[in-house]
Amino acid sequence: MLGLYITHPQVRIDPDVPVPKWGLSDVGRERAMAAAAMPWVKTLGRIVSSDETKAIETAEILARAAGISIEIDERGHENDRSATGFLPPPEFEKAADWFFAHPDKSFHGWERAVEAQARIVAMVETALTDHDPAVPIAFVGHGGVGTLLRCHIGRMPITRSHDQTGGGGGNLYAFRLSDRQLLTGWVAMETWQGPGSA
Repeated sequence: MLGLYITHPQVRIDPDVPVPKWGLSDVGRERAMAAAAMPWVKTLGRIVSSDETKAIETAEILARAAGISIEIDERGHENDRSATGFLPPPEFEKAADWFFAHPDKSFHGWERAVEAQARIVAMVETALTDHDPAVPIAFVGHGGVGTLLRCHIGRMPITRSHDQTGGGGGNLYAFRLSDRQLLTGWVAMETWQGPGSA
């Protein structure tokens, strides 16, 4: 059966608010609602979310459609970038490029990619330890750590070339629970047709 990793869609950027507290924008909420209307969402038996506001809001929208409650694991947060605070988009993209290109090093105090990867992998493996592999499960989080998890599951080196495309987030990939085999690339959450399209 399937595991999914889902990234939150577009957020309301506010330099005066800590990034983990940013919520979904109107566009992001509309995309999450569109995804929640897809048949695959109703098959989910568990949803585990990061503790960041934008991820929780995304997870709650999906959970309502699935008729389940969400679990929150603080280890699912995005890579810790608090050392630099908010960076304007052009500067952030350069920093993110550096983060992925130097996984063993810290960008001006950021959490290192290898550390963030170990954390997100541990969160997923903990959740799956006693999980019934016949029950579809979704992890809702962020693009950076989602990419690091994808690199791990796909047995690929850490590189930004495996990052989601299109900007704005709101994408997912599927993997098989039985053997942690990647089944899809990144797909927009509101357009994915479910397991049959994997």
